[in-house]
Amino acid sequence: MIEKEHSVDEVFGINRNLPLNYVERDSADSVLVDNLARSQHLVIYGSSKQGKTSLRKHCLDEDDYVVVHCSNKWGLDDVHEAVLKQAGYELTVSTTKATSGKQKIFAKVKANFLAGEAEGGAESERIQEEGSTTAPLELDPVDVNDIISALQKLGFEKYIVLEDFHYLPIETQKDFSVALKAFHENSKLCFIIIGVWLEENRLSVYNGDLTGRLLPINADKWEEPELNKVISDGEALLNVSFGEEFKRELLESCYGSVFIVQETCHQCCVKYHILKTQEELKQIGTITECTDLVSLVVNQQGGRFNSFLSQFSEGFQDTTLEMHKWLLFPILTGDMEQLEKGFKQAEIRNILQKVHPRGVELNSGNVTQSLQSLTSLPLYTTI
Repeated sequence: MIEKEHSVDEVFGINRNLPLNYVERDSADSVLVDNLARSQHLVIYGSSKQGKTSLRKHCLDEDDYVVVHCSNKWGLDDVHEAVLKQAGYELTVSTTKATSGKQKIFAKVKANFLAGEAEGGAESERIQEEGSTTAPLELDPVDVNDIISALQKLGFEKYIVLEDFHYLPIETQKDFSVALKAFHENSKLCFIIIGVWLEENRLSVYNGDLTGRLLPINADKWEEPELNKVISDGEALLNVSFGEEFKRELLESCYGSVFIVQETCHQCCVKYHILKTQEELKQIGTITECTDLVSLVVNQQGGRFNSFLSQFSEGFQDTTLEMHKWLLFPILTGDMEQLEKGFKQAEIRNILQKVHPRGVELNSGNVTQSLQSLTSLPLYTTI
């Protein structure tokens, strides 16, 4: 008789909750936990569906943080306002304009924020004395000093998680990188920034003063023993056993993607009509099925990536050099080792001079200008 029954969706695949077969990693979980008390901002980065959000959910109690989900339409003021709302404020627009040109806002503590206390203004102190509340505070939503002051008056001490930071426009990311230094220098507030990118020092590039003030955590790295444990823990929870050849083929063909591992195992269970923990151990999965299922999982993302490549190659408009199309050439023809290492500007130029119709007439300026304009493409954050 099984001790506890679990559904396959609670174990394998992608779901909203933390998977039951979550595996801790020294390179991610241990680093995050060990540095939570260091008063540094934390940046969790990596590829899509590699466990960044699960890492945060696993290592932090829900009461320890608030979450802000970023939007591709936001400016710095929108980020600040979202933080204030999650911290416990109600915001209304003021008729007064700040020096930045933005409308000021009134910040007022939510009525239900402090249990048993009357609704008060942002300047009210968190004490039980009668008559301690005052009028709402008028803030400049762009001024980081106003935001810090408002959060301090509220006595806010939780971590602030910015999910999907990569969705923000590049200029907003740069502006917030400047604000982060002020948050570090003038308060005890700590941000946990989660984004899809592979550079360890993305925010430090935007603001060099952040060096030493934030800690990057690579959620992209999965070792084979860790991925194998994801599979074995899932087997134990569902009382199933994947064939040894199935598991070996999956680990070899997933290229370190925990998403491919999770989703392939999920598809295999469904194929064998396993929707919950089995009463008796069930053997499932062959090497042929693994190959087919991995292809199925990868192809599910195919339309998205093909659309991205097609739109990327079109660039902003038709041009003589068609540089955006040719910039894809090194990526589409490079081997896995090259892609993991990345390409330097000079390497891209040398490759393109051998295949581009202009040949050696293609100069560094053509390549550099096209590379610098990439982040302005409307589809840049959709992948």
